[in-house]
Amino acid sequence: MSLGRFEGQVALITGASRGIGLAVAQRLVSEGARVCITARKQPALEAAVTELGGPERAIFAAGSGDDPEHQAAAVEATMATFGRLDVLVNNTGINPAFGPLLDLEDRLARKIFDVNVLSALSWVRLAHRAWLAEHGGAVVNIASVAGLGVSPGIAFYGITKAALINLTRQLAVELAPGVRVNAVAPAVVKTRFAEALYAANEEAVAAGYLLKRLGEPADIAAAVAYLASSDAAWTTGQTLVIDGGMMGGL
Repeated sequence: MSLGRFEGQVALITGASRGIGLAVAQRLVSEGARVCITARKQPALEAAVTELGGPERAIFAAGSGDDPEHQAAAVEATMATFGRLDVLVNNTGINPAFGPLLDLEDRLARKIFDVNVLSALSWVRLAHRAWLAEHGGAVVNIASVAGLGVSPGIAFYGITKAALINLTRQLAVELAPGVRVNAVAPAVVKTRFAEALYAANEEAVAAGYLLKRLGEPADIAAAVAYLASSDAAWTTGQTLVIDGGMMGGL
């Protein structure tokens, strides 16, 4: 893939050492971008940078997505290395709890909200101050179909993704017209993060989708690339559902 939509541009993608985040980085690099990727574990980030083409195309910043010092360091490293920051992709998300909402520990709920919602706002704030406010650009948040309906077992995760979808709308209003803010809401994608939702019987899970397969990280990366590119120049405040027909029906 080489459409060249991101030639001369720089993107920061959080949670991008593997899965959807890495696929987004690969897609943007293939279209000309240089990227900074973040995640918690440095060895995985180092391997991802090599896969992306080395330090001429990619750098990394290791740390926890909701750590303000890590966030600031990542934005500073991006600006110091590449001199600009045109696209922010908020991909970092966690879900360390499964079960009824009434059994959810408060400390876990706070952690999920901090990482899935508040950190996205913090990343936008830093990117806006560093570059976007003066030069414009695009933000894409990775939400979930769990934020659009009920999600038994992962209900609080769904609540945080609903908040992220609303945050996307609010930021689109506040940052217009220079910065576009959109989101994607995937259904089940074949990643390590979502493995518990399909690993026991992937065929049965896929049968519930009109397209009879689960999502691949590249499916989400293509949508992110569209929303971040000039092809979506008149699109902001939107959430693009990517669910293989799970929600649409016939």
